[in-house]
Amino acid sequence: MLDTALDARVSPETLRKIESGRVATPAFPTIAAIADVLGLSLDAVWAEISRPEGDVEPTSSGHDAREQLTS
Repeated sequence: MLDTALDARVSPETLRKIESGRVATPAFPTIAAIADVLGLSLDAVWAEISRPEGDVEPTSSGHDAREQLTS
């Protein structure tokens, strides 16, 4: 988590808050930077947050975007 935060140029505390839901609407540039560091397209992130909770589809890279966003 520390490496992801630093590579995305956000503080580890900010990343923890986003991960735990304490930041309800993170800034778009922050999400874009985190997605880039994780190798996720913004389309994959949007698809992940837009689908119902129980519906799991792998991203084009073969990984669940939600899993990457929370790991």
